[in-house]
Amino acid sequence: MKPKHVVIVGGGISGLTTAFWLKQGGANVTILERDHIPGGTMHTLREGGWLVEAGPNSALETTPVFKEMFAVLGIKDEHRYADPASNKRYILRNGRLHQLPMSASLFFRSRLWSVPGKLRLLKEPFVGRADREETVAEFVERRLGREFLDYAINPFVAGVFAGNPEQLSVRTAFPKLYALEGKYGGLVKGMIGGARERKKRAEVAKDRAQMFSFASGMQVFPDALARYLGMAVQCDCEVTRLMIRKGGAESLPPFSVEYTLGGKSSVLDADGLVMAVPAYAAASLLESHVPVLAAQMRAVYYPPVAEVFLGYRADQCAQPLDGFGYLIPAKERRQILGTIWSSSLFPGRAPEGHIGLTTFVGGSRQPDLVSLSEAKLVALVRSELGALMGVRGEPAYAHVERWEKAIPQYNLGHSKLHDAIDNLEATFPGLAVCSNYRGGIAVGDCVKNGKATAEKLLGLSRAAGQ
Repeated sequence: MKPKHVVIVGGGISGLTTAFWLKQGGANVTILERDHIPGGTMHTLREGGWLVEAGPNSALETTPVFKEMFAVLGIKDEHRYADPASNKRYILRNGRLHQLPMSASLFFRSRLWSVPGKLRLLKEPFVGRADREETVAEFVERRLGREFLDYAINPFVAGVFAGNPEQLSVRTAFPKLYALEGKYGGLVKGMIGGARERKKRAEVAKDRAQMFSFASGMQVFPDALARYLGMAVQCDCEVTRLMIRKGGAESLPPFSVEYTLGGKSSVLDADGLVMAVPAYAAASLLESHVPVLAAQMRAVYYPPVAEVFLGYRADQCAQPLDGFGYLIPAKERRQILGTIWSSSLFPGRAPEGHIGLTTFVGGSRQPDLVSLSEAKLVALVRSELGALMGVRGEPAYAHVERWEKAIPQYNLGHSKLHDAIDNLEATFPGLAVCSNYRGGIAVGDCVKNGKATAEKLLGLSRAAGQ
C-alpha cells in the first residue's frame, strides 16, 4: 500500500532525492529542514567573477538516475561535463607531482612506484581471500603491497573520505572493491567480470564515469529539486521529537513528528518517515525509541575539514594546470590533503586571466589544523602551494569554508550499524534511514539510495541496478 503522507527529516541531497521520487510516485511529502535553505552541504558561492563550491565540487555520472532527474527538473541545459583534462590526476612523491597512470603502459613507465612496487602487483591474482573483516589498509597491503597502499590508496582515501585507510572498513567503505574478492577471488579477475555486470545495469565504474557540474555551480541541483517540490520543503524547522508507534490503535498514525518553526511548535502525522540527517542528529531523535542503535549512530566519526579557495592571476603559478589536481600521501608529511584545480575543470570558476585553486585541510589525518584562524589557514595553504606548485605572491581572492563534522567515516565495525538499521526498518515498516553514513558518501550514491528509499516506501520493485 502506498503511503499517503511521508515526512522527511533533513533536506540535503538524500532527502530531496527521496522526496522527488516519492512525488513522482504520487505520495504527499513534507521535508523538514533545519537550515534556512535546502541542499545540505551542496552550496555555491558566487562573488566578483569567482565561483566557490562550499561542498561537493562536482559529481560522477555513475548512474542514469541523474539524467532522468535533470530532464524532469529542466536543468539539462545547465549540465556541464568536466574538461577532458580532468582525467589527468597527480600524486605527490618526494616533493614532486607525478601523474597517476591510467593505463598499463603509463603504469610501467611511471616513477610514482619503484620497480619492486610494480612487480608486486603481478602477485595479486594469486593472493587468497581474507578470513576476517579488514581495514582498507590491510586489504590493499595484502593484495597489492605496501607501496601501492602508500602512494595510491592512502591519498585516494584522504581525497574521498578525508579519512584514514588504517581505520576504514573495506567492506563498508568500498563494498564493490570488497565484493570483487568475495565473488571473483581477486581484483584483476573481478574488474573484468564486474565491467560486464555494470554494462548490464547501465552503470559506470567511478574511475570511468564522467565528472559533471552545472554552469552556475552544484547548487543548481538542490535548488531545482526545491522548486519542483514547492511548499513540500519547509526550512528553518527544528525537529524536537519523534513519536513512533508499533501495534497501537488503528486510529493513530504510525508516526508523528514534532517541530518548531518561528518559535511555534507543530506536529505532523505521517504513515511514512525518512531520517535523512547525519548520524549524530538521527541519534538524538531516535534515542528514546532505540537507545542501542542511537549509541551506534552517535559513535560514527565525522572528522573536521577546512576548504580554502584561493584565486590568483594565472602568471603567479608555475605549475601547468593540466588536470584535476593532486592528492598527498600521509608519508609526504605535508599540511594539506590535496588541491583541486577548479578553474581548469569547468568554465566560469575564475575571472578572465585568473585561476582558482581549492585546497583541503584537516580530515582524520590532521583534524587539529581546522581550528586555526582563517588568516592562518590561508597562510598555511599559500605556503604549501608555493612549495608544491610554485605559486607566488598575494592571492587576488580568498574564501575559507569550515565543516566541523564533514564526512562520516565507515570505520571497522561499521557494518554492525548497517545491520542495526536494517533491523530498525524491519521492526517499524514505513520508517527509513537515507543518509550518507549508509550506502555510500558520493553524490551518486545519495541519489541512487534516495530513489531506492522512495521505491521501498511506495511498495515498488527496485529497477535493476539502482
